[in-house]
Amino acid sequence: MQKKLSETEPYPPSEDTFFLADYIKNEHGKSALDVGTGSGYLANLLAKSFSVVIATDISFNVLKKQNYFTSNIICCNGADALNCQFDLVVCNLPYLNTDEILDVRTDGGKEGLTVPVKIISSITPRVKPNGKLIYITSSLSNFRKLIEYTKVNGFDVNIIAKKKLFFEELIIIEAIKLFS
Repeated sequence: MQKKLSETEPYPPSEDTFFLADYIKNEHGKSALDVGTGSGYLANLLAKSFSVVIATDISFNVLKKQNYFTSNIICCNGADALNCQFDLVVCNLPYLNTDEILDVRTDGGKEGLTVPVKIISSITPRVKPNGKLIYITSSLSNFRKLIEYTKVNGFDVNIIAKKKLFFEELIIIEAIKLFS
């Protein structure tokens, strides 16, 4: 049986990763978390301006093959294995609207919400009060419902950037945690 690429290889940095990187490169603080790190590109970038950076990914095989080495990596679902809070949490969500989750790197499930909602639920207790959650989503998903879900979880939410591609619009969301 041949393994799917998604089970063994990191998601290579692409348009969405680089777009998100442009918005987090000037962030700084004591602690940052990169959820769904894949190649490690964003965690590696954060390590330049944060004292402690932790990166998580659901796939152990992906973490073993990171293209951008990150020293503090944890194999877990979202941020479920962590019991600490961070100044900044970033996530390049798997946001594609799919009937099934065939590729954990990109498929978000129904309306592109099933997986992102689980990830945001996992992240919420890991963001310090007044800390930031910055994630990327797409016009191909029901991003408005995702924004509302983030608000209901105690965040002040704003769209901070959009980038039009030929088939979709990438959307960067910044959410400030209002309470613990």
